[in-house]
Amino acid sequence: MPNHLQETVTLNNEVHMPWLGLGVYLAKEGDEVVQAVKAAIRAGYRSIDTASAYRNEEGVGQGVREALKENGLRREDLFITSKVWNSDQGYETTLKSFDDSLKRLGLDYLDLFLVHWPVKGKYKDTWRALEKVYAEGKVRAIGVSNFQIHHLEDLLSEAKIVPAVNQVEFHPYLTQKDLLRYCLEKGIQLEAWSPLGQGNLLEHEILQGIAAKYGKTVAQVILRWDLQLGVVTIPKSVREARIIENADVFDFELSAEDIQAIDELNRNQRFGSDPDKNIPK
Repeated sequence: MPNHLQETVTLNNEVHMPWLGLGVYLAKEGDEVVQAVKAAIRAGYRSIDTASAYRNEEGVGQGVREALKENGLRREDLFITSKVWNSDQGYETTLKSFDDSLKRLGLDYLDLFLVHWPVKGKYKDTWRALEKVYAEGKVRAIGVSNFQIHHLEDLLSEAKIVPAVNQVEFHPYLTQKDLLRYCLEKGIQLEAWSPLGQGNLLEHEILQGIAAKYGKTVAQVILRWDLQLGVVTIPKSVREARIIENADVFDFELSAEDIQAIDELNRNQRFGSDPDKNIPK
């Protein structure tokens, strides 16, 4: 169980990934995302998650470069993730998308590159492209995002490399227990996007009661719940105070009873797209 912000989980290829990172979905390109990345790294974060679809990779790269210089860090101290968007999926187009992401970020390599959504008829070719850039040493780990069990089984029927990570919508209203169990069995690290349910859980009475018990915020309780379940988490914020607050989750431990109470809030409710019904284009 992680006990500090820079503690890491060992992925299935022995690469170390921080348990908690900064998500930058909807962070505006330019100064907003630059300052968010710099604030996070200054606060001790070592993992930043972006994607080509977020249209802020250039700002993330600028924030990374400035933060490295200002904090006396090296590139290898950070863990940078990006993703190939759905319209770029396919073998050759994914290879180009990867190179384009590297160029926008201004980096020589990525730590993790993901297939953003399981686009039917394309994700296997996309995965072959990820296996190629991995074999060439351009990325330290490869994975998927928004894959359900049947997508993973289909991919694994032909893949040479088992995904290191599956990043999915995961929060107390969508606990995905079967998927969590399956990924654990296959050695695939589950990672939570939208861990706070896009803010829709922060007023929940049960969560507020648990938060009061520990002298924490509801957001901190949910993020701690992620970590105690063995799920990597990447809360999004562009406000420095909130970025710092979200990382203050390593000085308490939820009881088994409280974890069960949070688990029981599950409604199988998504706030984002359903990977079996409405994959974004």
